[in-house]
Amino acid sequence: MSSGGRAGRRTAAARLLLAAAAAATIGCLCGLAEAQLTGVLDDCLCDIESIDEFNNFKIFPKIQKLQERDYFRYYKVNLKRPCPFWADDGHCSIRDCHVEPCPESKVPVGIKAGSANKYSKIANHTKELEDCEQANKLGAINSTLSNQTKEAFIDWARYDDSQDHFCELDDERSPDAQYVDLLLNPERYTGYKGPSAWRVWNSIYEENCFKPRSVYRPLNPLAPSKGESFYTWLEGLCLEKRVFYKLISGLHASINLHLCAKYLLEETWGRPRWGHNVKEFTRRFDPTETKSEGPRRLKNLYFLYLVELRALSKVASYFERSIVDLYTGNTQEDTETKSLLLDIFRDTKSFPMHFDEKSMFSGDKKGAKSLKEELRLHFKNISRIMDCVGCDKCRLWGKLQTQGLGTALKILFSEREIRNLPENSPSKGFQLTRQEIVALLNAFGRLSTSIRELQNFKVLLQQTS
Repeated sequence: MSSGGRAGRRTAAARLLLAAAAAATIGCLCGLAEAQLTGVLDDCLCDIESIDEFNNFKIFPKIQKLQERDYFRYYKVNLKRPCPFWADDGHCSIRDCHVEPCPESKVPVGIKAGSANKYSKIANHTKELEDCEQANKLGAINSTLSNQTKEAFIDWARYDDSQDHFCELDDERSPDAQYVDLLLNPERYTGYKGPSAWRVWNSIYEENCFKPRSVYRPLNPLAPSKGESFYTWLEGLCLEKRVFYKLISGLHASINLHLCAKYLLEETWGRPRWGHNVKEFTRRFDPTETKSEGPRRLKNLYFLYLVELRALSKVASYFERSIVDLYTGNTQEDTETKSLLLDIFRDTKSFPMHFDEKSMFSGDKKGAKSLKEELRLHFKNISRIMDCVGCDKCRLWGKLQTQGLGTALKILFSEREIRNLPENSPSKGFQLTRQEIVALLNAFGRLSTSIRELQNFKVLLQQTS
């Protein structure tokens, strides 16, 4: 090894030691409370400062561009599925809760059949349309069909039908499933709150995060003054269940950050002005306002980012194969989109402090398999709860982000299958649908945005001090 390489490793190690010594300090900035997160995250050897620098200067600009590409901006979703757990509260009537779908009549037959013909190339000679009509450029992973591919495709279809997913997937063939342009329906504060919203998150935490009824979550006004503390209980869990809770908490924190960053500040003559709401951010994350709970939740956001980052680095080889082409019908755009995606994958693989998923499920094979199945079923249940969200826009982004995280978990638990992928034909051992690909990259894009927005709020807090 070169002296430069050894020096670089020593510098990185020294930075980690210093960060560990600093631990997770939380402070106030010029009289205004701010979650100043520093130090090494629990359950992994990575410091927050390294993630900030890596995300904000390397990943965030590229993932933003990727989300604007035609392949990644359209997502097919069923927003009319009934809640399977309790009587429907009725959908939110607030204007900003509404989602404007692309009419099915505007989507060509080739796109509607895209999920069934994952490797078929749909000829697209029509003139490029604007707005929702651009959905006609969407397709699926594309390649030239060979006899070997046709045979593998049959196996692939059987595999998909029998595969145990981490999420409750929407049936894309349902008449209620519609394409949505994510750029025209951004995630932001809609005014959806109250008992309906509280019940969704309460059901997720109380019934799906392995918590006994006797242990109360932080900030619960019904919690008794005495009894086992939440974090004593959490630290007593096995690593896998502790990780599961942190992923859900991190997702919740990320969503709250998006709402604070795109808040309806005012509306004059029907013209809304969206922007950063520092007061709302402080209410949700300030250590004083939240009794130190806010910074813990933000740390879980960073942890979730690391897990999804690891999944992207692991699945890179799937997309690096020549057979994979993100097909939209526009050859030049398809080439540019795949080039940008591979560039992002190169960055993810270059990150030096990845989450080590091998530390999970490392016990006896029977017990590990049972635990993995238990976590899968719990997460699948959470994805079903997303159909209970009363606000359509919140439901859209909730379903997308849970499917993205579910796809990341599927990747992390399929290392052997990914490692054995054939170069020039599909594999029945591991496949991703277009919906999973779109959800995976957009969900990670949301996390990347959250971490970038944290820096924006730090600047705003300084300016208002």
